[in-house]
Amino acid sequence: MATVPQRFELLLVAGFTEEHEGPPWAENALRSAVVEATGDTGASGYPRYAGNGMEADIDPETRTVEAVLIDGEELDYGMTVRVVAVPQDQTPA
Repeated sequence: MATVPQRFELLLVAGFTEEHEGPPWAENALRSAVVEATGDTGASGYPRYAGNGMEADIDPETRTVEAVLIDGEELDYGMTVRVVAVPQDQTPA
């Protein structure tokens, strides 16, 4: 069984399309945050991650965001959150 990642970087982006190839870029994000596993499970049934005003339930296997709050609020229409792996030995700034 694979270990569950303890942190991810979340990128808040506008107008994401399926035509975008490759990983998302932090410099194109409206906002980014490194989130850490809280040890809790969210309402979606996936592990909860939180940090820097972002809170998300993330499927660690597919890196799919199942639920997200930004500063306690749901996302506006046209906004999406992308998940980027953070090396597990990297300490967040």
